[in-house]
Amino acid sequence: METKMDTGKENKPSANPTTIERKSDRELVVTRTFNGPARLVFEAWTKPELIQRWWTPKSMGITFVACETDVRTGGGYRFVFSYQGSEMAFFGKYLEVIPGSRLVWSNEEGGEGGTVTTVTFEDKAGETLVLIHELYASKTALDEAMATGAIGWSAEQFDQLDSLLTM
Repeated sequence: METKMDTGKENKPSANPTTIERKSDRELVVTRTFNGPARLVFEAWTKPELIQRWWTPKSMGITFVACETDVRTGGGYRFVFSYQGSEMAFFGKYLEVIPGSRLVWSNEEGGEGGTVTTVTFEDKAGETLVLIHELYASKTALDEAMATGAIGWSAEQFDQLDSLLTM
């Protein structure tokens, strides 16, 4: 069972395409190439001052209230956002950290059985291939995330990351 969707912006030919594939009942894989070396892309995923500059799509009107990371195996993270007067917190633990090449974290805000996200960073001649693998607790959880648009990854936010990398 594989579902593919290309979320690259058609009106912006210089943008790298973002591909989202459903690999199984519980697995989703997001692929994107970024215009920068893996060590810089990794830093953008792990340093709070950089995360806050790209993580939320600007068009959604969501702002960061707090961004805390302890990027080490066993460390944790907590992102707090404000949207239309309400705050939302996302948090979990880093299960594996290999600087410059791999991050694995739990998403614990939903309680037991949250999603586990694995991100790999592969250098490709000055660019970085990023693979995001999300393992959902159940088929129902992934179905609901897809139906409500709560996948959490968009071409817009990744375009923002590309812009940050070229500054």
